[in-house]
Amino acid sequence: MRSSRFLACCWLSLAGAVYAAPLSRIGISVGALDNPFYQIVARGALNEARAVNPNAQVTTLSANFSLERQEEQVRQLLRQQVELILLVAADSKAVAPLVRLAHQAGVRVVAVDVDAPGADGTVKSDNVQAGALACRYLAERMRGRGALVIQSGPPVSSVWDRVAGCRRSLAAFPKIRLLSHQESGLASSWGGKRLMERHLRRYPEINGVFASNDRQALGAEQAVREAGRKEVMIAGVDGSPDIEKALRGDSQIVASSSQAPYAIGVEAVKLGRQLLDNPKAKPRTVMVPVQLITRANIGAYQGWQSQLPPAPAAAR
Repeated sequence: MRSSRFLACCWLSLAGAVYAAPLSRIGISVGALDNPFYQIVARGALNEARAVNPNAQVTTLSANFSLERQEEQVRQLLRQQVELILLVAADSKAVAPLVRLAHQAGVRVVAVDVDAPGADGTVKSDNVQAGALACRYLAERMRGRGALVIQSGPPVSSVWDRVAGCRRSLAAFPKIRLLSHQESGLASSWGGKRLMERHLRRYPEINGVFASNDRQALGAEQAVREAGRKEVMIAGVDGSPDIEKALRGDSQIVASSSQAPYAIGVEAVKLGRQLLDNPKAKPRTVMVPVQLITRANIGAYQGWQSQLPPAPAAAR
């Protein structure tokens, strides 16, 4: 239902758009292509571009959350003379010079998933809502008391917003102590595990964990299981296939705020086309709502894969 409502809204908002010419070359730089979330974002962008122009050239690159690598990629895409760059910023503040570089070459930039200063438009999840939903549920499962840590992540707006949303929800539970909220799990399972191990040593009273993405949540769960801490409950953000499995099985992960990566990719290309056809258009943001998934509703959750049609082949 969440995806249907969002897509219906977007289709209505874009239905009156008239595009001057189909895109021929798009560049995409994402956080990490070993992450299924970014794979599906890229698939959504590819399918939308090929639906408009079957011969569209779409180059997708993985920055691995490295600003230096992302700079190399942006320069590579500009040499390829792309018309539009979809940018998942490796650093939401330090990426600004790369956006200016693209603009100097006459290339429009759509920030995807996270903010990028100076971008012509942005498509992202409602990350404040994601953090708020997950932490409200987690706090309720903790019966409004105990000690909780937040695992932050890379220096990007999506992480900051999720942490802010979580803290907003926790404010309604004064008997829950927030022990840490600034340390990063590096958006990875191994980073989440390593950070959880440190937190367990430092704060033995922990009984709740909010991880800023599902990969960290899975790593945190591995750490608490190895420590024999069966009372610790964990919530994350993404609604990834691995979290689906966890919620359907015997897991200490109790919830995740699910995103819609395919819709994000599709709407990023739609917004990019609008911006190319109207050079005077003011920057705007398309916000994609999220849905909390728990053991109570996982049976009805269709997951990321349900969004995926086959990738169209380029015309020969």
